[in-house]
Amino acid sequence: MEDVNQLFDAAFEFAHYPGPQGDSSVKEFLDRFPLPVIFNALQTETDIPGFETTLVTCLERVFKTKYGASLIPHYMPVLQAGLKADSAVVKSLACKTVTCLLENRDANDVSPVQLIVSNGIYPLLLEYIIKSDDEVANAASETIKSLARFPDAMSVIFPADTNDATHLGNLAARSSSLARVRVLSLIVKLFTISPHVASAVKNSGLLDLLEAEMKGTKDTLVILNVLELYYELMEVEHSSEFVPQTSLIQMFSSIISGTSVDLFLKLRAMMISGRLLSRENIYNTVDEACVKALISAIDASLESPEMNDTDAHEAALDALGQIGSTPKGANLVLLTTPPAARHVVASAFDRNAHGKQLAALHALAYIAGETRPKSSRIVDEKAEENLRCLIYDVAAQSTKLTPSGLFLSVLQQSSEMRLAGYRTLAALVARPWGLMEILSKEEIINIVTDATTETAKIAMEARYNCCKAIHEAFLCSNFVDDPRRLKTGEKLQEAVRSGPYMSKNYREARPEVMMAEGF
Repeated sequence: MEDVNQLFDAAFEFAHYPGPQGDSSVKEFLDRFPLPVIFNALQTETDIPGFETTLVTCLERVFKTKYGASLIPHYMPVLQAGLKADSAVVKSLACKTVTCLLENRDANDVSPVQLIVSNGIYPLLLEYIIKSDDEVANAASETIKSLARFPDAMSVIFPADTNDATHLGNLAARSSSLARVRVLSLIVKLFTISPHVASAVKNSGLLDLLEAEMKGTKDTLVILNVLELYYELMEVEHSSEFVPQTSLIQMFSSIISGTSVDLFLKLRAMMISGRLLSRENIYNTVDEACVKALISAIDASLESPEMNDTDAHEAALDALGQIGSTPKGANLVLLTTPPAARHVVASAFDRNAHGKQLAALHALAYIAGETRPKSSRIVDEKAEENLRCLIYDVAAQSTKLTPSGLFLSVLQQSSEMRLAGYRTLAALVARPWGLMEILSKEEIINIVTDATTETAKIAMEARYNCCKAIHEAFLCSNFVDDPRRLKTGEKLQEAVRSGPYMSKNYREARPEVMMAEGF
């Protein structure tokens, strides 16, 4: 018992050491308490509170070091026994130990993939995903993700024989509803690793499992889980190369337009479809009619009473903005009959609904091309005319009467609203009418050229980018030769020269950087 107490005290100190443990400290610890001693202690029943958890945490820190990981190949039978243990904590440790083996391998060592295969570890990891609690299942999933980074593991994770018991399709087929979602989550994790692994996922027919799960159930929770997985899938840059876009868009359209579909499911479908269609290369493979049908479904939903919910309205506006961020998407949201973009423009200048207005302004910035290359900001002639008419019509029906009045109104609101306004003006100024409207209000020029207007770093940079865009458009226009615009040109030039953060006449201006903006 005394030896166990000594081990516990030393392990507790090692596990809770405030800082990373290096190879030297690991060697020193293992010289006192060799791994076999610790492994045996884990199998010993003791009345010391937190004994198992402390030893497990200690071993996790040991195996995360280069030296500790180098010892793992010598204890593969023990690792295999740990994977078969009754304790969830020990199972989770065993999974993480396999991950350490994979991530800290030495080029001269035996292939970790070979060790995992020869010791029958991979099937155990798969069983954990469908039969263990969430913590162990997640640890096993992360381990398989690390394994998939090795080229020689491809044949293990994606067996050519579709009847193989370890084929993920078969694993999903023999799983409960909850376990199937876990398997689908693993498939998405594998897909995100690289285009090469994504190709293997696609060629194995595993992406079809997500769509089949969506179509094969009416369980709202299951559908929501799969939609979340689709959202993760769309975050990956190479997703548009492998995801079956046309059928996926058709499925999202049916969800959005469904009369008996839960509102939250509709919003997630909008969000995911917006992200999917914000990729310019997707239009090389997708059926344009499907995209039009999706936009019409979002348009119709914005007319329905259930969209009176502010969050729902904002999500729909954001989806239209995402779709309109590419030249092709902008054309489509501006050329539907009536233009779906009318909802965006109407809400962008409605001061009675702060959240909707903020979402709409950002959406309008996307549609007008703020994130597109300058050469792609202007879209088709008819779409451009519709954009101009929408803004002028909203202005004519407001108390401001002109677009310039609407623009100024936005810049006189809160900092977050001004930031969205800067983005919108930076895009609209690429149009001659947009430049004319902006220049017609001296107050607009005064705001965008004043380096003291903003204090947050992101807002300072947005203001500066807007000012720079106006200046560039001004230099390329006929206004540059107008004597009446001489002072305006000089003011813009001086503001651009001064940069986003400093003001010649007000040196106290400094950017306030929130923690999230520093990363």
